[in-house]
Amino acid sequence: MPDKLRFYLDGEIVTLSGIDPTQSVLDWLRYAARRTGSKEGCAEGDCGACTVLVGDLEGERLNWRAVNACILFLPMLDGKALMTVESLKGAHPVQSAMVDLHASQCGFCTSGIVMSLVGCAMGACGTVGADPAEVLAGNLCRCTGYGPILKAAEQVASLPFDDGPIREALQKLRRDTRLVLSYEDPLAGLTRRAYVPRNTDDLAEILIENPDVRLIAGATDVGLWVSKQHRVLPEVAFIGHLMRDIEVTPQGVRLGAGVRYSEAREALADLSPDLGELIRRIGAVQVRNAGTIGGNIANGSPIGDMPPALIALGAELTLRRGEARRTLPLEAYFLDYGQQDRQPGEFVESVFVPAPKAGDVVRIVKLSKRFDSDISAVCAAVHLRFDGAVVQAARLAFGGMAGTPKRAAHAEAVLTGHPLTPERLALAAEALRADFTPLTDVRGSSDYRLTVAGNILKKLWFEIQGQGGDVLGVAHG
Repeated sequence: MPDKLRFYLDGEIVTLSGIDPTQSVLDWLRYAARRTGSKEGCAEGDCGACTVLVGDLEGERLNWRAVNACILFLPMLDGKALMTVESLKGAHPVQSAMVDLHASQCGFCTSGIVMSLVGCAMGACGTVGADPAEVLAGNLCRCTGYGPILKAAEQVASLPFDDGPIREALQKLRRDTRLVLSYEDPLAGLTRRAYVPRNTDDLAEILIENPDVRLIAGATDVGLWVSKQHRVLPEVAFIGHLMRDIEVTPQGVRLGAGVRYSEAREALADLSPDLGELIRRIGAVQVRNAGTIGGNIANGSPIGDMPPALIALGAELTLRRGEARRTLPLEAYFLDYGQQDRQPGEFVESVFVPAPKAGDVVRIVKLSKRFDSDISAVCAAVHLRFDGAVVQAARLAFGGMAGTPKRAAHAEAVLTGHPLTPERLALAAEALRADFTPLTDVRGSSDYRLTVAGNILKKLWFEIQGQGGDVLGVAHG
């Protein structure tokens, strides 16, 4: 088995072996490569001070992504290109604009901001057509008030970039065999291993051989286990390069589990504008460029934003173990807090999201303390189908209200078979108390969550009327 990690950095192929498989790219940059321009501000992918650009060669196209190096593990760079603030050599137009417009004061966050803006100027993933404020939502600055930074972004909105030499170098780094990295951990007293499967079939073999391997796609969750909780992961498999297909049909959208949020946004927004807006509210560009649709489902978090929306739309999940596959409704995958319907050696392979029918009402609401880069207190998704003026079917799914993403069966029953009226929505809002007993935590009390979830339903009436829907509830979704 090959045992050397290889990636491209500033004209050279970097080859590493004997590395800790959960060492962050940021730690390697600062302590091994002595590239100290990237800073550690939060170690949880929140502040953006460590932002770097990673280039993935997919087919003949080189796709660049701004990501947080503090929760990016070194083996996730295998076969890719890395660009840091040092790569710019102090002569990039973005750097000149930042200086000319006095967009930096203490300078701690500046390198991350520069890299986000460079990615934007290059047309990196998640930036095309985006407002500069959205591109910079994952970069925190406590000095400048963002005004000069946004002006710098406007000044260098688009710049040509010749990535031909990098594409040629990455062609040579393509693998046709499984990468296995071994590390003798002196503190844990064990040999730790990391696998980079050559394809999805290889991943299935790895999990049959060792079902306890921890799968890591974007590391937006697992990265914090290491950076904040200092957990030791004996065996891991990095799978962010797998299951990345997007299939759009008249019936709906099928997403491979490895599709990142920034890549899924357009296809899902075509199904429902609210889905596209929800993705814009998930983390920031750096997080959406790393986090995957399948990862957010597989970890079973009760406050993940995408599962409630997909459940409301009737999504189906495909799981794979070896050569065997099974399909189940997404809602059936979540059994209890921290417990999912996934057997040893089984993994999430894809999710199918049916297209809403003409006349359906689809509303998705994320409620959080901050607009950007915040975890939801409540995420509500409503999907109503009508037969004339009567609600034929209702699917109401919520996150943050129970130990799993969950449908509101009692509230659905109140709406089904009746015309949609303010009075009927008020009854459904009250029925939520029979569906949920939310926890009280720092994001909101139990009563607060029940109240706002009910208010989201009540508000639905006024939203439909505002879009021109008639008073009988014929939908305009």
